[in-house]
Amino acid sequence: MSDEQDALAWARYAEEDFQTAKILLRQKKPMLTGVCFHTQQSAEKYLKALLVAKQKEFPKIHDLDTLNELCNQAGVFTGFDKDSLDRLTAYAVFTRYPGNQPILDEAREALEIAKSIRKFVRVWFGLR
Repeated sequence: MSDEQDALAWARYAEEDFQTAKILLRQKKPMLTGVCFHTQQSAEKYLKALLVAKQKEFPKIHDLDTLNELCNQAGVFTGFDKDSLDRLTAYAVFTRYPGNQPILDEAREALEIAKSIRKFVRVWFGLR
């Protein structure tokens, strides 16, 4: 089985992004752009892990609300807030270029949103 078909591989990659975001936030001078990018990536991969587990195909997109809706359609009712998902989604692209750098409070909020997604998915999979 390729990693693309392995839901737990998706979760491992998501966890790496989550841990990376935490490390970047703890720096003496926090790397806020990286924090926000990796929180979005973590959330995206965790949602895709759910879809892979349900054997549902998904488009190659970064839109967390769309991925969440696909999870709901697959019978995984997450209850995630659309506004929170939309805030994280923006970090997939907009923060990657000059002019849209997040501030510390935004990075902290992004990490909290990703943390709630992480918790839900890890409980769903029975992971610690």
